[in-house]
Amino acid sequence: MKNEKEREDYLLDICDFTPEMKKTHTILVPAMLEFHFKLLEAALNSLGYKTEILTNNDTHVVTTGLRYVHNDTCYPALCVIGQFIEALKVRNDLDKVALIITQTGGGCRATNYVPLLRKALKKAGFQNIPIIVLNLGNLRESRGIKLNLKFLSKLVAAITYGDTLMYLHNKTRTYEVTPGSAYALVNKWIDKLGNLIRQNKGTKKSYLKKYLPQIVDDFNNLPIKLKPAPKVGIVGEIYVKYSPIGNNHLEEFLVSNGAEINVPGLFGFALYCLQNSIYDYGYYGGKHIKLRITNILINYLEKRELLIIKALKDSKFTSFTPFKEMKDYSKGIIKHGAKMGEGWLLTAEMIELIDSGFSNIVLTQPFGCLPNHICGKGVMKKIKSLHNDANIVAIDYDSSASKVNQENRIKLMLAIARENIEK
Repeated sequence: MKNEKEREDYLLDICDFTPEMKKTHTILVPAMLEFHFKLLEAALNSLGYKTEILTNNDTHVVTTGLRYVHNDTCYPALCVIGQFIEALKVRNDLDKVALIITQTGGGCRATNYVPLLRKALKKAGFQNIPIIVLNLGNLRESRGIKLNLKFLSKLVAAITYGDTLMYLHNKTRTYEVTPGSAYALVNKWIDKLGNLIRQNKGTKKSYLKKYLPQIVDDFNNLPIKLKPAPKVGIVGEIYVKYSPIGNNHLEEFLVSNGAEINVPGLFGFALYCLQNSIYDYGYYGGKHIKLRITNILINYLEKRELLIIKALKDSKFTSFTPFKEMKDYSKGIIKHGAKMGEGWLLTAEMIELIDSGFSNIVLTQPFGCLPNHICGKGVMKKIKSLHNDANIVAIDYDSSASKVNQENRIKLMLAIARENIEK
């Protein structure tokens, strides 16, 4: 850049999604959580937005990302931007397409995703594509989608159903008598719930209390055959923890090797972000009204999480620890002031997994992710000293990382897990 002013203008040169585009544009959504995002798509449809969840998740996504994003930047950014550009290259309606991306704020590299995306789009010749920024850090206002109470209620309902379906799918997929039956049951419910949400139904508490027990009953009656299997938990940076692109299809690899997996739900991360606002107020002060709103949101989300736990109570499936108890699991290992990235949540989730029988853990992290290396990998020794059965392996995910090496290290962890089962 010739000068600082030119650089600033370049980074802020974001083509916004305007309210008028709501009727004409299709919003492309990067893939991460399959079940949750299908329901989120239905929620956006019910608000009048046309959306499309991207399904291109092969190695070409990473290759394309490397062409437009420096390989030293955050690996999730490289994957997401690569997926966007790959999708745009094969479309013939570029004047009717928009992209959506989140921006968190803070010291995480995710703060820079928007200027990285805009720079990549300009380099690829797509500089006129509008971007919707779901801004959680108050960095820059986005137009087109308003984070109002109506949108929030639909978003929380999508998370509630998504977390439930993900949890039950992982509880049964390793033991199903008919291969694919658990996934078919998930799709049955996503179709049913998606249609309800599009009709502006299914999101209120009364609907959740009605349908969550029905979902649990359906999985309760799914034919399964229990067998000795390594119980493996997956934690880490939110994108590589959930996204098949970011973690080289880790879940499928573990299940294909006979493991039962447990992936903590999205409620934990959402509540973690809100809880950190409470800690910030205690440490640094701020507006009292913001504290009150945050407490209301936490209470709202915790009540929805409790509905899942109640629905699981009388089933054959063990439940999980509610967030308000789980958040204190990190005490004595790492303080709640360590909140950069996934921060203390990584430790709390690992302890909760170990206590619930999932002592074998894959800690996923983008290469060079300082918060994960400190708050995740950095506490492994302490956790193992407190829990002798802890069998944790930290896996770095990056464009230059060897998939064979990653899988061999996971296989070694599984071998130790099977030895412990025999003992």
